[in-house]
Amino acid sequence: MEKVAIVGCGAYMDSGYGCAGEWRCLKAAALGEGSFEAPCQVIALVKCECPGRSLMSNMGVAMKMSQIKPDKIYLSSCFANAKPGCPYTDPKDMAKMLENKTGIKVIMGTHDYE
Repeated sequence: MEKVAIVGCGAYMDSGYGCAGEWRCLKAAALGEGSFEAPCQVIALVKCECPGRSLMSNMGVAMKMSQIKPDKIYLSSCFANAKPGCPYTDPKDMAKMLENKTGIKVIMGTHDYE
């Protein structure tokens, strides 16, 4: 079973800006729906906290603490498709930074649930 990490937008997850919480990402991963090709094991769920400076180190800590390297990293749908968008960074730029730092492929979006 593929092991994945999910990065969510902390502002959306905590404030309800169109995201009822991480349950939709977890559901999509468990069922292999949305951007997930098959059911996956989520080994880390990391929030990007404004302005995003701590995301790289938080992802590193999550992987170290779980002692499992994910096969892929997913930017949650609320992170990748935020409306309004992130005022600090473009999600595509954040994906590139994560890929460069971890060497792990980053997928934009997790689900298309409404």
